[in-house]
Amino acid sequence: MFTTILAGAAAAPAPATNFDILHAMNEGGVIAWGTATILTVMLFFSLFILFTKVFEQQKVLNQYQRVRATFWQSASLREGAAKLEKNSAYRQIVDDALLAQDQYKELTDPIEAHDWLHGSLKRSEDAINSQLSSGLAFLATVGSTAPFIGLFGTVVGIFRALIKIGAAGDASIGTVAGPVGEALIMTALGLVVAVPAVLAYNWLQARNKRIAEQLGSFSNDVLGHLASDGRVRPAVKGAKAAPKAPPVATTAKA
Repeated sequence: MFTTILAGAAAAPAPATNFDILHAMNEGGVIAWGTATILTVMLFFSLFILFTKVFEQQKVLNQYQRVRATFWQSASLREGAAKLEKNSAYRQIVDDALLAQDQYKELTDPIEAHDWLHGSLKRSEDAINSQLSSGLAFLATVGSTAPFIGLFGTVVGIFRALIKIGAAGDASIGTVAGPVGEALIMTALGLVVAVPAVLAYNWLQARNKRIAEQLGSFSNDVLGHLASDGRVRPAVKGAKAAPKAPPVATTAKA
């Protein structure tokens, strides 16, 4: 009899100890995998927007350095525009300014040239800033909603754990490990998606603000150059100052 009891104990199945992530997600079923898929897609597009916008912003920042170094050394705006990249932001501002200057001559309604040129340059700046800001709204949306999507998975996991406890009448770790593990995974995944999105949004916004300031400064310089018929232009570092005319000698009257 003792031998029979030992044999039965040896044949009894061992308690489940598989508590890995995949096991927990499989216990969550469609809801767990669906929530994880949504968060993964949001993370992918957030990273795509981040790297794309960093590339675009860096391109415009590099253009500003070249503009400050070479553009204002040109004899005219048209000559300076020819030195800029064809599709660059600063080439767009100069082209729009020259177009506005040509269009002003065709106006029949009386309007100040300064107001017309200023409005045209402002529209050009707004178009560039709007293009640089595209996609940032998605980052803000991800940063604000991802934790709640993860929380939805957390609530479902806790609910499943409570159901298992009630059905089994046992609150041991083996009973609730799967649903609770699923809940914790959803919480962590929501934070993993949301935190980088918020950080990326704030960082890209700060860089866009810097670019907007540079565009505004350049636009103001172009406006001053047009309004003064080319006599006003910003000082360029490294450029030689124009030589001063020698003093005119005076002869004393006898």
